[in-house]
Amino acid sequence: MSRVLEAHQAVMTPSRGNGSGVPAQAQIGSLDFWAVLSRRRGLVSAIVLVSLLGTYAVSMLLLPKSYESTATLLPQLDSKEGGGLAALLTATGAGGMAQNLGATLPNMPTTPTDVFVAILKSRVMADEVIAKFGLMALYGERTMHDTRAELAERVRIAVSKEKVIKVTVEDTNPQRAADIAAHFVAGLDRLNRTLNVSKAGQNRAFLERRLNETMDTMAKAEEALRDFQAKNKAVAVEAQSKAMIEAAALIQGQITAQEVQLQVMEGYLSPDNPDLSRIRSSIEELRKQLGLMESGKGGKGAPAGGRLHPAMVTVPDLALQYGRLLRELKVQETLYALLTSQYEQAKITEARDTPTVQVLDPPVPADKQIKPRPVFYAAVAGVTGLCLAIVLAYVLELRARKTGGLPH
Repeated sequence: MSRVLEAHQAVMTPSRGNGSGVPAQAQIGSLDFWAVLSRRRGLVSAIVLVSLLGTYAVSMLLLPKSYESTATLLPQLDSKEGGGLAALLTATGAGGMAQNLGATLPNMPTTPTDVFVAILKSRVMADEVIAKFGLMALYGERTMHDTRAELAERVRIAVSKEKVIKVTVEDTNPQRAADIAAHFVAGLDRLNRTLNVSKAGQNRAFLERRLNETMDTMAKAEEALRDFQAKNKAVAVEAQSKAMIEAAALIQGQITAQEVQLQVMEGYLSPDNPDLSRIRSSIEELRKQLGLMESGKGGKGAPAGGRLHPAMVTVPDLALQYGRLLRELKVQETLYALLTSQYEQAKITEARDTPTVQVLDPPVPADKQIKPRPVFYAAVAGVTGLCLAIVLAYVLELRARKTGGLPH
């Protein structure tokens, strides 16, 4: 088209004259566009027709045909396997929300969709496909690097806004294109299982070690609590303290009542009265019992250790120590229960052999080629041929005018 404009400008440029003695303005004025096309319509039609038919024939007969096959994969929605501690650690704040929504935020953990795309684009996956289908010889490449580059040009891996993964393979054979796409899907599932099993094995080994450590710590906590109870005669500190306080209050009440009775009886009995001696003896015995309870020391018939129960003066400190030991034991028991659950879940995950890739649309051989496009190529060639034909018609027309072959 640019050549047409140049030719048109050439004829429109003022000139002093030509060999025929006819001014250039007269030649330009008589050079009408439609008149030129009308006089050269045979040439223009022939060029356009040859361009159309030639390009269409070359596209149909000589250019290699290409077919596409597409596999559609769904994102892995159940990415958080297990619950409890694992779910809490993998779904914190905006990172967990982004994973649930399938979104990728800066500095946030990658989603399962991102992992799938990375596996599909990995060198390991490309090498497996090249070896499986002999693509180095098929593509006529000498090195694996060039073969990978050629394969990358023929494979498109895209993620839609719905986070659906599409694997599209282009090849000259429709069945081979579908087979390569299917191999990408199978390889993705196999590699993802391998990674998951490896991760599950590491988690299981870690949980097993942590579980053994917790069992040892829990056993030590149980022994510490048992030794404390045996040493301080504190089987149940709270219950024993309540019983001791009630018993001490009862004894103190009896002492007070007998002291009042003694004061009353001293008002009308003689000092050597046997009843007064009996009450004094009873009060003294009750005070001894109260003292034994406060000191924790046993009297006659007491065990070899000399203590029947913890002393009342030490009850607050014993209760504090007992609470700490009991709390440590409860913590270890709770952690043991949680780790046991996680450990069993890790063993199940490690032993599980189920597909990890959800295929929405499996690849099928295409029944229509995508390349070449004869009609499109022919249309482009026709337009190009028309432009060249117009330029050629103008050139021939100008030459004929200069030689005097046509009227001005």
